[in-house]
Amino acid sequence: MRNVKPAPKRPAPLTAHQQADLFAALTGDVEIVAGVDEAGRGPLAGAVFAAAVILDPARPISDLADSKVLSAPRRQALALEIREKSLSWCVAMASVEEIDQLNILQATLLAMKRAVEGLHIMPELALVDGNQPPRLACRVQTVVKGDALVQAISAASILAKTTRDLDLLRLHALYPDYAFDQHKGYGTALHLARLKQFGPCAVHRRSFAPVRVLLEKL
Repeated sequence: MRNVKPAPKRPAPLTAHQQADLFAALTGDVEIVAGVDEAGRGPLAGAVFAAAVILDPARPISDLADSKVLSAPRRQALALEIREKSLSWCVAMASVEEIDQLNILQATLLAMKRAVEGLHIMPELALVDGNQPPRLACRVQTVVKGDALVQAISAASILAKTTRDLDLLRLHALYPDYAFDQHKGYGTALHLARLKQFGPCAVHRRSFAPVRVLLEKL
């Protein structure tokens, strides 16, 4: 019998007091803090997006969480609230061409850099989800699974995810054969079947193995 490893568990939600303690430990006396996160590292098609958000302590937003655990309608509602209530926010991207030229990690870090540089208030500190820091003019602190632990990063994950999902609907209108509206570019069975049937289109990432292998056969 094959031994199947269980999926890694997301961290348990923190209480408001625990979140405040974690935030204080990460930021110290810094006042202007941006949360930074990305969406779209794994898909076979489309740009990678990143967002940076500086929350307003005077206008708290309830129910911020990792975008992946929220329903699509809840993500959309929170995205509107984040845009309305934040002191500053910015969503940026790195293109398919940049992904293929630089590699997905470097393209993601580039999108994060663009998002932070697009803020109209420059942060003193950027809290970045994961363990790979982009090069920024301000101080950077990475936070593993920060999208579930730090509200500013949760807000950034929501903006990045909702913006990318909207862009995939745009790509679906341009390339309806690939059903981007259903799988959002990820390597699902449906996407792989359409990719094999129709071949890669202009928005597929040539450097990703399933796409590259098909191109080598043409």
